[in-house]
Amino acid sequence: MEYNRRISAIAPGDEVEGYYILKAANPKVAANGKPFLTGALSDKTGTIELKVWDYPGPLGTGDEGKVVKVRGTAGEYRGTVQFTAGRIRLAAEDDPVDVAALVPTAPIDRTAAMDELRRWAASIEDGDYRAVAEEMLDAHGEALAAIPAAKSVHHAFLGGLLMHTANMMKIADFLAGMYPETIDRSLLLCGTLLHDMAKEREFVFSQLGLATDYSVKGQLLGHLVMGAQEAAETAQRLGVPEEKSVLLQHLILSHHGEPEFGAAVRPLCAEAELLSLIDSVDSRMEIYRETYETMEPGTFSPRIFALEKKIFRHE
Repeated sequence: MEYNRRISAIAPGDEVEGYYILKAANPKVAANGKPFLTGALSDKTGTIELKVWDYPGPLGTGDEGKVVKVRGTAGEYRGTVQFTAGRIRLAAEDDPVDVAALVPTAPIDRTAAMDELRRWAASIEDGDYRAVAEEMLDAHGEALAAIPAAKSVHHAFLGGLLMHTANMMKIADFLAGMYPETIDRSLLLCGTLLHDMAKEREFVFSQLGLATDYSVKGQLLGHLVMGAQEAAETAQRLGVPEEKSVLLQHLILSHHGEPEFGAAVRPLCAEAELLSLIDSVDSRMEIYRETYETMEPGTFSPRIFALEKKIFRHE
């Protein structure tokens, strides 16, 4: 029996006991009428599927994001490592839980990344777009530096939204310089900085700071609509001309590219088109990075839902 074995190191046949985050919990009933729990456990090194057979509770969806103590055995199902717990309970206050080992954090210097965002905001030449960018950064900087960029899929760790935004700003600045006759750098950088800020209100966060679910507004409106609304309100308060405000809202509303991927409208100007591509590039490269960390060179991954394919890690 191994104690607190890192999830990335758990292999079929391992017997494990320890503390992990209950990333997902879905009580179900089998065909024979017996209740069971399916979900996922996570620590800072990764996520593993969870099964608890003949389990009537009490753990369920409302406990997602909390720390649990489990004991069980790892197996394999359809090419994926799966953990079957014989025992599971919520961690008690006096349990020896090492939170630093559980919560994944962005592999960046967060202070330096925030300083970079402030420099990019200050470098926006258009005074109106710069005012909106700096106002929004002041309002959301603390949350931006801390929260994940997603519930899962990519950058789903503390500081993930900051890492994602800083990466995108770097790409946007470079590409604006490559296409100066087509791209309004001020509009592109402002839209890039603001594009995901409303995720602060889109998610419900656990006591450890991870996104565990979508808020009511997150489900009814989404971060694109909420972000565009706040950008419009900020622009109006600062006296920004309506045309600039509308363009900025358009970038936020269209940055998912196509309606089938969540965009409220399709990108209809060059800056909106470029922002949607930059968002896709950084998201997909992060999926590769996170997946490669779980793979040996010369192997293929299981099919990745977000990429709609398996991937290969070469030597």
